[in-house]
Amino acid sequence: MTLRYGCVGAGGIAKGKHIKGYKGIPGVELVAICDSQERLAKEVAEAEGFKNYYTDYREMLEKENLDFISICTPNVLHRPIAVKALDKGIHVHCEKPIAMNATEAQQMVDAKNRSGKKLMIALNNRFTNHAWFIKRYADEGLFGDIYHVRCGWKRLRGIPGKGGWFTNKAMSGGGPLIDLGVHFLDLVMYFMGYPNPISVTGATYSKFSDNKCVNSSAWSMAGDDEGIMDVEDMAVGFVRLENGTTIDLEFSWASNIEHNENFYEIRGTKGGAIYRGGELTIITEQISTVVKIKPKLDFKAPINEFEHFIACIKNNEEPIAKPEEAVKLMKIIDGIYQSSKTNKEVILQEGK
Repeated sequence: MTLRYGCVGAGGIAKGKHIKGYKGIPGVELVAICDSQERLAKEVAEAEGFKNYYTDYREMLEKENLDFISICTPNVLHRPIAVKALDKGIHVHCEKPIAMNATEAQQMVDAKNRSGKKLMIALNNRFTNHAWFIKRYADEGLFGDIYHVRCGWKRLRGIPGKGGWFTNKAMSGGGPLIDLGVHFLDLVMYFMGYPNPISVTGATYSKFSDNKCVNSSAWSMAGDDEGIMDVEDMAVGFVRLENGTTIDLEFSWASNIEHNENFYEIRGTKGGAIYRGGELTIITEQISTVVKIKPKLDFKAPINEFEHFIACIKNNEEPIAKPEEAVKLMKIIDGIYQSSKTNKEVILQEGK
């Protein structure tokens, strides 16, 4: 069974992740690629072996008999492309975040449901070795009752360039909360089985939009000093979930901190976990004594993001990274932005 593949977007995430991921899988045929920049679309098509290239995704979806696509575009295009493809009977692997907000995300889920096709969100951290280990540790009850988690991704200097779409709210939906936050906020929710969020409180800050620190240049994707930056450079928040668990979060593109780091911490009645700097530590009790366990993470996660989606299509299975969960994730993100604007707690649903 050969699956005909198309990719919408020919930038870094397409070349460095999606095309690379699907190119080596037996039974996947690289058929077409699309990008609004014709030069880039042609260049990637020739380099990677796509048969055709386009500058309009609608034309590509109409002319090519595709089985599945990747969406690797600015966030504002995720919903229209996904809905169009799903309504045409095409499976979709969409980059994170799923959409600009929860309303758009639900529209994508609705399109998936009426089409009967697969929609998977590219939450790549779920496919790492540490996430594979912690998910199973949690599922086997080794944490006991998880009652609080913390997560974050903080950069010393790492604004992805004024003048590009990342810093333009109309194209991105927000700053580091929607860009970095989806990764580790998704992970801790995933570990807990994705309970429904009840309420959120949050604040966002934009303090570094005119920062001239030379260390920022390594992250500059556009570097236009006159470019738009109408999104936050830091977001903090507190989330209450229907199972009684709480989440404390912080995500930033720029802060006066010691160094860059991403992390999550799990607090449970039988044990806890800390993931920081690529290292995982389990804290638990043995023989009435607190012990620290350092799992060896020198293995490849058993599940590959791209092989998994192909298997889901071929075997009619549900993807690990479900779009319904991404809707809950976007409700939290929407709520934090709203809370920051109103200086009030935002109720997402009434507690039981």
